[in-house]
Amino acid sequence: MIESYLLEELSVFAQTGTLTKTATQLNVTQPSVTRGMQKLEDEFGVQLFERQANHIQLTPTGVLAAEEATKLLKLNTAMITKVQNYDQGQHLTAIAATVPGPLILLGELQPTLSRHIQIDTNAISNQQITDALNNNQYTVIFSDQEIFTDEIESQYIGEERLQVNLDQFTYLANQPTVTFEELQGMSFIVMRAIGPWSAIIQDNIPEAKFMYQDDRDAFAEITKYSRFPFFTTNLSQSDPFFNEQVKNDKDRVTVPISDDSAKMVVYANYLIAQKKHLAPMLSEIQQQWPKALQSK
Repeated sequence: MIESYLLEELSVFAQTGTLTKTATQLNVTQPSVTRGMQKLEDEFGVQLFERQANHIQLTPTGVLAAEEATKLLKLNTAMITKVQNYDQGQHLTAIAATVPGPLILLGELQPTLSRHIQIDTNAISNQQITDALNNNQYTVIFSDQEIFTDEIESQYIGEERLQVNLDQFTYLANQPTVTFEELQGMSFIVMRAIGPWSAIIQDNIPEAKFMYQDDRDAFAEITKYSRFPFFTTNLSQSDPFFNEQVKNDKDRVTVPISDDSAKMVVYANYLIAQKKHLAPMLSEIQQQWPKALQSK
């Protein structure tokens, strides 16, 4: 079996093209790399390099060997990561989401749950779900995707429902609910990291203007000293930020949006092999999921 350090030297040499750069990148001496190249040829039993005065390059066979070496190194790294992630999962439940709402709720529920959880507050994309679960990077991913494969299944957890916080003196603020159509032409302050909700509001209110903010403190200042409307959900109510910005805001009224597209079904995605261990915790989350929007 060819040792991994030799495969790494071959892979790096294919990228850098010189022994000197290879040695520098790997933090070894050039003679050590030279000996490694010779040992590789002995191990393969074929010519991998063309050698000339002060110059060495890969043969076509050497190029193939380098490509295969790179693949093996990546597989080796992936294997180590998967095993380490699995071991970590035996001690805690790593959680991620494609939308921020479930993470806000879980942050508040964390002390009461039967399993010790670790929350990644950075939202991931829907395209990352399958690989992240299969690699044991996360134990549970909350998303709006219902996924069923040979390894992964999904469980319905609840709904996230959108509401808008409007200036109390606007005529819409006197209604029990509003529609997206009624919000056309308005300007909104919106936090940028809201996952699929961003596309939902843009698609349903195409004539509105959205002023996105990356910084939470800046968002708070703008909403405090202006009358621009902003969105919240039944899950963001679990955030202390909601209590400060919405419940204490005497100049705005919280109005639910009645369109079906203002409701997002949230699923827990997980490996089928983990189902038995996760069932009690997922049941706890379901039971404490906010069922309705809170009025001020």
